[in-house]
Amino acid sequence: MFILSLTYVKPNEEADKHMEPHMAWVKEGYAKGWFLASGRKVPRTGGVILATGNRAEIEAYVSADPFAVHGVAEYEVTEVALTTVNEGLEALKG
Repeated sequence: MFILSLTYVKPNEEADKHMEPHMAWVKEGYAKGWFLASGRKVPRTGGVILATGNRAEIEAYVSADPFAVHGVAEYEVTEVALTTVNEGLEALKG
């Protein structure tokens, strides 16, 4: 599993300009079966996506996010090898 942590490097107003294409990109990540959960950081300094799949494919997809393309946010991709999960979340362990 991967934690995709994005941090805004431009003001929220700039992020808002690219939010619609970014959300279309997020929805496509779900459609591909890669994204498991996502949301904004609190306070609003970026967001987090929980993802699964091949690291190279995930990293290539991240580079195509409109936020990354337009320099609105930077990503940190962290791989996590889960060993313990709550009942019903076994699929997260890969």
